[in-house]
Amino acid sequence: MSRVALVTGGSRGIGAAISQALKDAGYAVAATYAGNDEAAAAFTEKTGIKTYKWNVADYAESAAGIAQVESDLGPVDVVVANAGITRDAPFHKMTPEQWHEVVDTNLTGVFNTVHPLWPGMRERKFGRVIVISSINGQKGQFAQVNYAATKAGDLGIVKSLAQEGARAGITANAICPGYIGTDMVMAVPEKVRDSIIAQIPAGRLGEPEEIARCVVFLASDDSGFINGSTISANGAQFFV
Repeated sequence: MSRVALVTGGSRGIGAAISQALKDAGYAVAATYAGNDEAAAAFTEKTGIKTYKWNVADYAESAAGIAQVESDLGPVDVVVANAGITRDAPFHKMTPEQWHEVVDTNLTGVFNTVHPLWPGMRERKFGRVIVISSINGQKGQFAQVNYAATKAGDLGIVKSLAQEGARAGITANAICPGYIGTDMVMAVPEKVRDSIIAQIPAGRLGEPEEIARCVVFLASDDSGFINGSTISANGAQFFV
C-alpha cells in the first residue's frame, strides 16, 4: 500500500511541483489550498491529485481537514508544510494586521498542520515532517520582517521536532529555497527579475521541480538518518 503524503499549499507553484513529484514517486498525495477553487480544480483535473480546502491558520479547520484526508487515503506518513503568504512592507509601515496574518499562516500554520498528525506518527513509529522555509528566513530581507521571522521560526520548529521524534522514527527537516521561477516571481518586471538573478552565482532562478526533488529525498527511507537539517537550495546565493 502506498504511503500517504499531505502537501499544504500543494496545488500551485512550488507546492504543485512537490505534489506531482511525490505522486510520481508512488505516494498517495493530498494537496491543500486556501481559496482559489478554480486553480485547485484545474490542478486536480491535470494531475489526478485530490485537493482539500482549508485555512492552515485555523487549528480546528486543519484538524478536520486532516481527518478527512486520512479517512479518504489512510494515515498520513509524510507531511510537507509548504503553505505560506507574504504581506510585505518596511517595518515602520507594517501594520499589526500584516504581522499577524503572516505569523498565523507561515508559523502557526506549521503547528496546526503537524500537531494533529504527530500522535499517529509516534504510534506508528514512522513519519516525515518537511517544512518549506526560505532563504529570507536565513538571512533576513528588507520589507519582510514578518515573513523572515516566520521562516526563521520554522527552522526552530524543525530542530525541536527532530529531537522529540527521533526515537519514534520521525524525522523533521527543512528546505530553504532561494528565488524560484514560480508564476509570482516571473510576474515581476523584467528589470527587477534581472536584478534578482544578478545576485545568484548560478546565474538563474531555481525551478520548482528542483525543490520537489529535495522533498522526495527527505520523504524517503534513504533519508532516515537526516534529522533536524536544513537544505539550502539557492544557487549559492547564501551560505549558513
